[in-house]
Amino acid sequence: MPVKCSFVDTHAHLTSEQILPVVEDVLARAKEKGISKIVNICTDETSLKEGLLLRDNYPWIFNAAATTPHDVELEGASFFPLVERCTAEGKLIAIGETGLDYFYEHSNRKEQQKYLSLYFSLATQTKLPLIFHCRDAFDDLFSMADQEYRGFSAVLHCFTGTLEEAKAVLDRGWYLSLSGIVTFKKSESLREVAEYVPLDRLLIETDSPYLAPQSHRGKLNEPAYLPETAQIIAHARGISLEKLASSIHENAEAFFSFSKVL
Repeated sequence: MPVKCSFVDTHAHLTSEQILPVVEDVLARAKEKGISKIVNICTDETSLKEGLLLRDNYPWIFNAAATTPHDVELEGASFFPLVERCTAEGKLIAIGETGLDYFYEHSNRKEQQKYLSLYFSLATQTKLPLIFHCRDAFDDLFSMADQEYRGFSAVLHCFTGTLEEAKAVLDRGWYLSLSGIVTFKKSESLREVAEYVPLDRLLIETDSPYLAPQSHRGKLNEPAYLPETAQIIAHARGISLEKLASSIHENAEAFFSFSKVL
């Protein structure tokens, strides 16, 4: 696909153990495909340390951090103070990914909820936006957010829910982000969501190294594959790829405030 557009990958794990050893090549391919900014999601001490180093060398990379709901039992207590410190130092563009996952439930539900509350508090104190992970737990996420995070900025990353759940996300003023899953052959209902979401509330992501789009399924995902996802979404909406890319840029800037991070 010729590069005519500039894209923002709003959620990638560049400093994960899968990508970090080849990150220079991954970033070179991303540039070739028109990726102008990437939000790197750091989920533990190592990925955060490497993410901060990565930004020193690539100023178009921005970091967010939090313990995922999968890992809060093992790493929540040790990692939260590091996230706090980085927010105080102005090194993070967002807090996340945090949230609830009752599908895998690798961590106890009460422990997931405890750390979600802690990240609610940190986000409100620092005025940083939140990146949510949610699977089979929308009722509790919405209930907790309505009590503890009403009126603040968030994005539901890698959305795979129903149209009704998408409406509930939008009703709270949040953004909704779609990944390569929207390109899968059996993702008709998700493409309906892609068509429904107002253009000014939509973000896109790779969630690298996971969830490679249809033509790369089974491979390590990377930001260079984002245009395929964007093309499918643009087609579902009946708009040009250029218009979609431009809107995503505007939305990402409004949500993350890239110019404010150190």
